[in-house]
Amino acid sequence: MIFNRFKKNGLSSGQRAEATALKYLKQHSLRYITKNYSCRAGEIDLIMEDGEVLVFVEVRYRKHSTHGTAAETITASKQNKIRTTAQNYMLTNKIGELQALRFDVVAIDNDNISWIKNAF
Repeated sequence: MIFNRFKKNGLSSGQRAEATALKYLKQHSLRYITKNYSCRAGEIDLIMEDGEVLVFVEVRYRKHSTHGTAAETITASKQNKIRTTAQNYMLTNKIGELQALRFDVVAIDNDNISWIKNAF
């Protein structure tokens, strides 16, 4: 019932999924940087730090797996948009190219959370 805890406060399912993912990642010692970073190329749901590693997180939610799991919905095109957006974030914030980084996915299928590190 982790996901449904956010149901009654007027948030959309996407916003609830992001709030659930943020809470989950914080419980696993990641430090929050920002959410919903966007530029012309696309949007990154969450940007966190895991120790010295900058983590770009895509959050996906599926109530039913009829059309695939949440993690299965991240296409190659979506991955490329996230990479390009991450590059923009790093340039805009003057983060050096030697900064360690990774791309994670938090997939929420109904109330089951899967955290996929280094997803792509």
